[in-house]
Amino acid sequence: MENRTEVTEFVLLGLTNDPGLQVPLFITFLLIYIITLVGNLGMILLILLDSRLHTPMYFFLGNLSLVDFCYSTAVTPKVMSGLLIGDKIISYNACAAQMFFFGAFATVENYLLASMAYDRYAAVCKPLHYVTTMTTNVCVCLTVGSYAFGFLNASIHLGDTLSLSFCKSNVVHHFFCDVLAVMVLSCSDRHVSELVLIYVVSFCIFFALLVIWISYTFIFATILKMRSGAGHRKAMSTCASHFTTVSIFYGTLIFMYLQPSSSHSMDTDKIASVFYAIVIPMLNPLVYSLRNKEVKSTFTKILLEAK
Repeated sequence: MENRTEVTEFVLLGLTNDPGLQVPLFITFLLIYIITLVGNLGMILLILLDSRLHTPMYFFLGNLSLVDFCYSTAVTPKVMSGLLIGDKIISYNACAAQMFFFGAFATVENYLLASMAYDRYAAVCKPLHYVTTMTTNVCVCLTVGSYAFGFLNASIHLGDTLSLSFCKSNVVHHFFCDVLAVMVLSCSDRHVSELVLIYVVSFCIFFALLVIWISYTFIFATILKMRSGAGHRKAMSTCASHFTTVSIFYGTLIFMYLQPSSSHSMDTDKIASVFYAIVIPMLNPLVYSLRNKEVKSTFTKILLEAK
């Protein structure tokens, strides 16, 4: 068989070549990564330790925290090593692994957000049937399905990208091996590969968004029928937090992947990528969980028992 690539390693340009910015950026990303690890792993631990949190909502939150930890870890350590010691070389296999795991876990999060929206719909719109609607089997099926579609999606994109020939530049104009950034380096005709990327990503994003939109349409309709002002405020506050993260997550993904290749600016893409690859995994535990009274109560209880 013909050797499809002559490239054995790639060079990641990173976020900046300005020496004056590299140390401040390293410190910033280090703090973000520490908060991401503590927030997400701490959330998983709290959910496992407290039986009161063994509910569908926290089951999804625990998986969301695991996914955030995984796809942040796929990217952030390599970014920090590049900023601190200038390690910008990444092997062909390591680049492929980074593309796969980042794409897989980002897609899993996409479907988990849709599953969480459905869970909120069941809790708000059909509270009397919530226990029979969100059973253990339903929660497990939604979660396993999210992981299955995530890894299938990543496998499609990885196979599609690595089927191309890389015989020109090996300089990736990005801070990690993103599919689009690697694909543009190919000396093959990548038109079909780009179409596959756009169509598959479009389906994943818009299917999840459709589920979220329908769920929250019914939720808002139910909220408008509530007579309690406190109920209105509590429900709206919860929805506002959810929509903040959803808007950032889907906004950056749509901006990155669903525009024509001729419109792409790598510098602009890198700024957008910082949000969904590094910042969002840090924000999710704060937005979804740390403002929750039950989580705060569990955290306080564990601290008191530790003393």
